Amino acid sequence: MYLVTGGAGFIGSNIVAALSERNEEVVVCDWLRDDERWRNLAKHEVAEIVAPETLLAWLLRRGNQLRAVIHMGAISATTETNVDLIATRNIRATLDLLEWCTDAQVPLIYASSAATYGDGKQGFDDTFSLDALAQLRPLNAYGWSKHLVDRRLARLVVKRAKLPPQWVGLKFFNVYGPNEYHKGSMRSVIARNFQSIQRGDPLRLFRSYVAQYADGGQMRDFIYVRDCVDVVLWFLDHPNIGGLYNLGTGEARTWMDLANALYGALGRPTHVEIIDMPSELQSKYQYYTQAKMDRLREIGYRRAFTSLETGVGEYINQYLVKEDPYR
Repeated sequence: MYLVTGGAGFIGSNIVAALSERNEEVVVCDWLRDDERWRNLAKHEVAEIVAPETLLAWLLRRGNQLRAVIHMGAISATTETNVDLIATRNIRATLDLLEWCTDAQVPLIYASSAATYGDGKQGFDDTFSLDALAQLRPLNAYGWSKHLVDRRLARLVVKRAKLPPQWVGLKFFNVYGPNEYHKGSMRSVIARNFQSIQRGDPLRLFRSYVAQYADGGQMRDFIYVRDCVDVVLWFLDHPNIGGLYNLGTGEARTWMDLANALYGALGRPTHVEIIDMPSELQSKYQYYTQAKMDRLREIGYRRAFTSLETGVGEYINQYLVKEDPYR
């Protein structure tokens, strides 16, 4: 069986769905809370739900049955200010799983983030070395928590410490797609604005405060969640390959491109309103992200990534317009 932490969340539930569709037995570790994230799992067979605070005890009882641990559980809000909570949920939990997977010799795939790159001045090259990682300066506590784990693994590799038989860290860029609905303000712009656009409201984009980027011309590497799942499954199918890798499309697109794709999928003319960026965000805002994908390609991953227009169109027409938008 497979264990997916954060399995009721956005990326995690899409991984659970894909494994279930392969007829694999899947255990989900997550809190379901009082929202509707249970619906992220409702269409698929799940062997068991494990509360995070009971996970290590569960692993002592059932861990010998695991084929791999896929660790997507984390506080993913870049705006979270309780750093002690981030340290507990994002750092301590990951390092505990790393230790368990090492002792049990079970493969571990975990979520890192493009937030580790900070403002991008050092580029978006996923070279895995102590020196390269030391150059990065995350802009928020979430990015720092992911970066700390990446650096710890780099140190363990240099020390030739014992590690799981396969370990993979994935630096997710701007992921969008079904099952993100519980994320509130951290949902993609697509999910957050879909209903208001249907009502005729404009899509509001931030004003640019950097001369080289027009208003709405700030750029992101947007990646459809299905592509992220495909990469995770590829690593599960290639247990002899591991390391830390970017997970984006390798192509930066503007927020205006996203607006055009969104309105195009709805068959409507683009209607954008430029608004001021909150002052507290201005010093921490990324104007450009683009994953360098050479290393993932070099190890043999060949599948093409979904274009922004195709991904947004599928997301809207196969999910968001449906009465039941869950995967």
